[in-house]
Amino acid sequence: MKPDLPLLPTTAVGSLPKPPEILEARRKGWGAKKLEPLEKNAIRRWIKIQEEIGLDVLVDGEFYRGDMVAYFAQNLEGFRMGGLVRSYGNRYYRKPIIVKEVKYRKPITVKWWKFTQSLTKKPVKAILTGPYTMMDWSFNEYYPDREQACLALAKELRKEVRNLYKAGARIIQIDEPAISARPQELPLAKKAMEIMVHGLDDVYFICHICYGAFEYIYPQMLELPIQNFDLEMSNSELDLMELFHRHPFTKDISFGVIDVHSHIIETVDQVKERIQKALNVLNPRQIWVDPDCGLKTRTEEEAIGKLKAMVEATRQVRASIE
Repeated sequence: MKPDLPLLPTTAVGSLPKPPEILEARRKGWGAKKLEPLEKNAIRRWIKIQEEIGLDVLVDGEFYRGDMVAYFAQNLEGFRMGGLVRSYGNRYYRKPIIVKEVKYRKPITVKWWKFTQSLTKKPVKAILTGPYTMMDWSFNEYYPDREQACLALAKELRKEVRNLYKAGARIIQIDEPAISARPQELPLAKKAMEIMVHGLDDVYFICHICYGAFEYIYPQMLELPIQNFDLEMSNSELDLMELFHRHPFTKDISFGVIDVHSHIIETVDQVKERIQKALNVLNPRQIWVDPDCGLKTRTEEEAIGKLKAMVEATRQVRASIE
């Protein structure tokens, strides 16, 4: 079910810059209970910032997560944490290892979504990492093959989706950045996604894929049972638009108009130009406007500047077509 939002709704992808006090506390090895007040303060502050900027759909900033895969692995039974591996650039994460049957122990993100939603009247996206990426970015020492590991994760993570739904979440984003890594496994990713979303017809599901070789999975990726694909567009200079010319994009799209890997704050005119290019190919009712990916790698000043430019550009374009 499509949420009741303005034309060209604006949002962030998920992560926001972590305050220095949280980073320092983690370096000192603070536990979850001791960290929680700092993380809640960061959420309160950034909800206020997002409202002041004028975003339409808000995020909790993921201040309570270290890494998108390791965080969920640590909260599921069946994993132990491995050593550090490079994600990209100079960023590393501890690669989880599946050592026994994966089991869902208790809600993982639900309390954070409920807390964040209590701070605002605007909708807050619930965000979790999907089963295909969890499988692909982990070592598997238990299941016979990748498919069985992926589907086992889907069945357990589905319980988190269900609990978010019961808590009131109606916009749920499932992050699957690994989905284009092995085009031959797209049918497996689809099967896992079907498990995740089955029967929740009044939830608006977004699949955040971000950076990837989409030319190898498009248009087949449109068969995934979700309503909205969240794709990076600006870092690759909108080169996906040629694909959309050849094969029409039939779902909604969260169209990345902000390059999160650049320190440069885009001008309003630059963002407007990117939105207009999207409108040359896509129906305005298909388009959400957001950054390419999470903003955790940017400074607070950069993140706020980029989001302000994005929202103002969207406001101007929206006014010209309504």
